[in-house]
Amino acid sequence: MNVLNKKHFLTVKDHSVSQEIFDLYYDEDLDMLITSPQPSLENLGKYYESEDYISHTDNKRSLFEKAYHFVKNIALKNKLNLINSEQPAKGKILDIGAGTGDFLLTAKNNGWETVGVEPSDRAKNIAQQKGISFVEEISILENASFDVITMWHVLEHVPNLEFQISELKRLLKPTGTLIVAVPNYKSFDANHYGAFWAAYDVPIHFWHFSKKSIHTLFEKENMKLLKVLPMKFDSFYVSLLSEKYKTGKMNFIKAFWIGLKSNLKAGKTKEYSSHIYVLKNK
Repeated sequence: MNVLNKKHFLTVKDHSVSQEIFDLYYDEDLDMLITSPQPSLENLGKYYESEDYISHTDNKRSLFEKAYHFVKNIALKNKLNLINSEQPAKGKILDIGAGTGDFLLTAKNNGWETVGVEPSDRAKNIAQQKGISFVEEISILENASFDVITMWHVLEHVPNLEFQISELKRLLKPTGTLIVAVPNYKSFDANHYGAFWAAYDVPIHFWHFSKKSIHTLFEKENMKLLKVLPMKFDSFYVSLLSEKYKTGKMNFIKAFWIGLKSNLKAGKTKEYSSHIYVLKNK
């Protein structure tokens, strides 16, 4: 998507790896922000080269990492309950951006047939040791072959957004369910931290979605948005990182207060730090 004629929204920094500066532009039609410039596929990998990229490791070195994995285990149960409620008969599930494989392992242990896609060899190797199966590219998968497709904080990472969405449509069974989780730049914590908001995560987050943008993008593929669910833990995690970027320290008490305040505000505005979108074919 071209940023020409788009309104400049914010200048942000890659705090975690390169320290480079990027701009966010506002797409009015989609109510979405676009990162510019976006790295080429050849250079993209270097922006993930951080020991602190927590979703690509099973590290529990610090209190922060231990807390992350404690919350992660709760979230895994919630995710399993969600897919089981949408598809009680179970079946075949594809997780795009499967990381170290814990979600697919949880689903597999509950009777699902699982397949993952993960570009990070480091994360994939950890997942394979847990017995998770992968394919290299979703392009090799058959049409209408999955009962559930999930992307947990992954859609914001994909370079060719509209093509990716068309592939999701192609792979999903007519009665299947698509579940997409992404950060929400309209949340209180996003507004509070501004350029220091960790969920901007430039340049590996190419896109920054609102509820309108998800509805509009998937409507183009004749898919219906059925539910928008909150991810209440995300406000605390993102606030901790945002405090670190802003002050050099995590400031646990301050971050907890901002995360709590974000969730309380969202009780009225319905703009949580992150949302889960449940979509189906029309």
